[in-house]
Amino acid sequence: MLTLLSIRNYAIVDQLELELKQGMTVVSGETGAGKSIMLDALGLALGDRAQSDCVREGADRAEISACFDVRNLAEARAWLAEHELEADGECQLRRVLTAEGRSRSFINGRPTPLTQVRELGELLVDIHGQHEHQRLLKKDHHRTLLDEYAGQNELAEQVRRTFHRWRRLDTELTQLTEQSAEHSARVQLLSYQIEELDQLGLRDGELAELEEEQRTLANAGEILATGHQLLALTSDSDGDGDNCLSLLNHCQHLLESLGSNAPALQQAAEMLASAQIQIDESGREIRAYLDSVEVNPQRQQEVEERLSSIYDIARKHRISAEQLPEFHAALSEELNSLHRSDDELEQLEIDVRAARDEYLAAAGQLSLARQQAAECLSKAVDEQLHSLGMLSAHFDVCLTPYDSSRYNANGLEEVEFLISANKGQPARALAKVASGGELSRISLAIQVVTAQTSSTPTLIFDEVDVGIGGAIAEVVGRLLRQLGERAQILCVTHQPQVASQGHQHLFVSKDSDGDMTRTRIDHLSADRRVHEVARMLGGIDITDTSIEHAREMLKSA
Repeated sequence: MLTLLSIRNYAIVDQLELELKQGMTVVSGETGAGKSIMLDALGLALGDRAQSDCVREGADRAEISACFDVRNLAEARAWLAEHELEADGECQLRRVLTAEGRSRSFINGRPTPLTQVRELGELLVDIHGQHEHQRLLKKDHHRTLLDEYAGQNELAEQVRRTFHRWRRLDTELTQLTEQSAEHSARVQLLSYQIEELDQLGLRDGELAELEEEQRTLANAGEILATGHQLLALTSDSDGDGDNCLSLLNHCQHLLESLGSNAPALQQAAEMLASAQIQIDESGREIRAYLDSVEVNPQRQQEVEERLSSIYDIARKHRISAEQLPEFHAALSEELNSLHRSDDELEQLEIDVRAARDEYLAAAGQLSLARQQAAECLSKAVDEQLHSLGMLSAHFDVCLTPYDSSRYNANGLEEVEFLISANKGQPARALAKVASGGELSRISLAIQVVTAQTSSTPTLIFDEVDVGIGGAIAEVVGRLLRQLGERAQILCVTHQPQVASQGHQHLFVSKDSDGDMTRTRIDHLSADRRVHEVARMLGGIDITDTSIEHAREMLKSA
């Protein structure tokens, strides 16, 4: 509820602080005193568009603050928490307007865009009458009121949640399905490429082995000729004495013939013996290698054909032959991934159907609840309208089913409040048939009926008594007082029958010091309240009779 309204340098208000209480608070005053200033200032704190000349003459800026107790307002607290603006059960909206036309808004001391201020404001205050803040002309608000009246807020939230899940999954499915043609072509290509590589069957290290073998086979004749020359030089098998071993033997004999025990000669003898052993072993290695070399044109052809196949496939994929094994593994992994995508697509189709069924089930339950509540709400509002003097009015909660392409997070149907103000006229949208006074009374009737379930804690009725008087005005006053038992009511009124029903009474007046006019708003004591109601009854001249009548009206409230 609204607990404090502070106004500085706004219009003809220089400084004003109002502490507000629960229940019904009436606001009265003479014509032109500025009764609308308080509501206009509150509207600015709630995010209304500012006029360029709203700053008090001579002041640099205007400042308006509205404090709310939100401890029992779960929706408002959730909004504040979501935007990280919590403040221990209290919420302060502040608006600063400069004489140059600039404007800043704050929630709990933090600068906040006006769009967010308006969002929060609609959870805190509902202003009825000819005012920007009224929500009764919005179909979304009709749906909210009906769902609250039906006690189905949780089910409505479930419908929103299941719808968004269904749409998210359906979007994913659509994206995957649109890719299916490209997906299938890719699978086909990968399958062909992998089959070709499987048939090639290239082993790890095989390429190096084949290239070495090919070089050997291609040069087999030259290798054998050169090898045998090496054998002739390193082996004494031919006995001609021109090979390395024969020469080494001759060197050893000459060394021995010196017959010296000199250390240098002994070391030379050891080195010659070692060389003889090394040359002998190298000869055996050369002979073993030559035994493995053969001139084999058939095998050479086989190796070269195998290498040609490997190189051809590598060129086809524009990679080196050495990269083929790694490339083969990568293609296989991609194909496996695409097969997994097929499985995921099938599962996603199942999930989409399940999510749609879940949404339709919840939305169907909500539709049934709305249908039942709509009939009850229509009858209850009709009764209140008749008691408010709109005897020919008929209120109708219209539910219009959507076709399946228009299903949305709010359910399977559009909810709209319609009114027929006179017999014989078809029910039409409120904005098209209701005058300002009628709309205020329609709003009052709806709020009285839905007050027990409405989440809006503060309701403001701006001159709901326009065009009525006498017994009807008294009915309006009693309805507002009844509504004030469940919510905070602020009511601007000209009717004494309405004013007498308030739990509190604010009086708006203005005075002038010759240079400047100021607006004041005072809480009326019991005695001053009697005189104000008497003034409203009798005009300028307040008689004993009007005072007594006023006292009786206040006593019967």
